[in-house]
Amino acid sequence: MIPQKENRLIGQAMHTYGMLKANDRVMLAISGGIDSMVLARVMRLWQEKTPFPYDLIAVHIDAGFANTDHCEIKEELSNLGLDLHIETTTIGPELQEAATKNICFSCARKRRNILFDLARRYKCNKLAFGHHKDDIIETFFINLFYGGNLSTMVPCQPLFEGALKLIRPLAFLDKNQIHNLATTFTLKAITATCPMEEKSRRNHIRNMLTEIYRKEPDIRNNIFASLANVRTDYLLTKQNKPNENRT
Repeated sequence: MIPQKENRLIGQAMHTYGMLKANDRVMLAISGGIDSMVLARVMRLWQEKTPFPYDLIAVHIDAGFANTDHCEIKEELSNLGLDLHIETTTIGPELQEAATKNICFSCARKRRNILFDLARRYKCNKLAFGHHKDDIIETFFINLFYGGNLSTMVPCQPLFEGALKLIRPLAFLDKNQIHNLATTFTLKAITATCPMEEKSRRNHIRNMLTEIYRKEPDIRNNIFASLANVRTDYLLTKQNKPNENRT
């Protein structure tokens, strides 16, 4: 069973954003990391208790690195009653060889497009990710620092004129709660180590935020709350942007 506090937050995210409906076909994006393994377990438990039926399909995008144990991922999901489709690619090595600028962004975009194609192939109308509160906060700062815009990933996002919705059922949980669930469910992470991981922008942002949280633990929740409390009247617009040529 899901512990009461975490279950309440998952339910709050599910209901607030209307993530599931009867007869949905939900594709689970499984990296093998602990977040996606917890997602798989949560979605199976919810499948057993919801008053309406929905289908689950688990997929894994192999980016082409040689250190992923697909057998272990399959075994873990089999223990949850899920089959795993593995889509083999050479995305990672190709981007490395081409010395692609911002390789992490390019890799994520390519993997996302493959997931969209798989969703169409399997006739899925929902695509579920294991992103949590800390991922959402980190994305906000990545976009702020490197993209020059105020945006982040959202718990539910319609795409292709509503034909597909991205859902993030763990959006209201922080990474500590995710790890607590993994311990409760006796799950383990089976993931490829990307050679670019330590150099990624997300890793830089994560380290910065970790240091801030260490000094001010309440800041995490304040940042997350601010993403739903945007005061647009106090943001610059193109009309009132300062004239950089003015002396």
